[in-house]
Amino acid sequence: MKTAINSSRIAPPNPKTLSPERFHIVPSIKLTTVAPFSTSRRALAVKCGKNGSPGSGNGGSLKDLLSGMVDERVEELLNKEENRGLLDGLEEATRRVEMAKRELAEIEKQEIEAKLMRDYINQLESRASEIAECQKEISEARAMVDKAEQSLTDGGKDASSETGNNMIKDKERLESVKAASISAGIGTLAELPISLTHVTSNSELILPLAITFVSCALFGVTFRYAIRRDLDNFQLKSGTSAAFGFVRGLGMLGAGPPLELDINSILSHAFAGAVYVSESLLVFLFAGVALDFCIKLRILTPFPSDPSVPRT
Repeated sequence: MKTAINSSRIAPPNPKTLSPERFHIVPSIKLTTVAPFSTSRRALAVKCGKNGSPGSGNGGSLKDLLSGMVDERVEELLNKEENRGLLDGLEEATRRVEMAKRELAEIEKQEIEAKLMRDYINQLESRASEIAECQKEISEARAMVDKAEQSLTDGGKDASSETGNNMIKDKERLESVKAASISAGIGTLAELPISLTHVTSNSELILPLAITFVSCALFGVTFRYAIRRDLDNFQLKSGTSAAFGFVRGLGMLGAGPPLELDINSILSHAFAGAVYVSESLLVFLFAGVALDFCIKLRILTPFPSDPSVPRT
């Protein structure tokens, strides 16, 4: 059986459908060119057998022939002008796909880098919080150390200040005892001739001299604290002696006979009071002069003993 096939009307075969299971090779195929057709067209004459059993033809040459036909058809299609725009579009799309792939890879790389950077920032923040806690603990420890040092310093200052105050107090007490001794000794010596004019026996001198000794001792301590370092103030020194003299003289007057409401009693009490006050003034003036002389000779130190101590 001979059949003429127009090649321009045959659709290009799909190589995937040309499997041996679906396409059987005929026993003999003879390709001839049909004369009535034009030279631009080629005809295929295929002689088919009645049965589909394979003949003595070569299957490989058929595959090559079909492949050549497909390649020629593809080239013909590609060479057409209307398909060239599609090819250019396909190439442009391919390039865009490649560029998109590269951009996607770059974006993924940036995301990975951003994730690593976020992890690093989180680590830095955690370390920063740890550093802040450590600094807080260090500040608290430093505050405690400063407080302890301040306590030790204050304790040392308090101890040294207390020791210094005790030493100053002891020195002041010693100077007060010296002032009382000097004043009592000089006052008692000044009182002795006056007391001899009022007594008839030596035993009667004990009481007035003892009173004078005690009074002058108190006067010496008061004189030192009253004058302080104002040694050139004559009014202050004489006023202190006069105050003690008036108090002692009036006290001696009150120890005498009571006052009666007559002229003789009043005159006698006035005269006796003047005598007692004069005697007491004389005694305390001698004691005051002795104290002032000892202070100027630096035998006795005025109050306060330390010049740096403020006068209070």
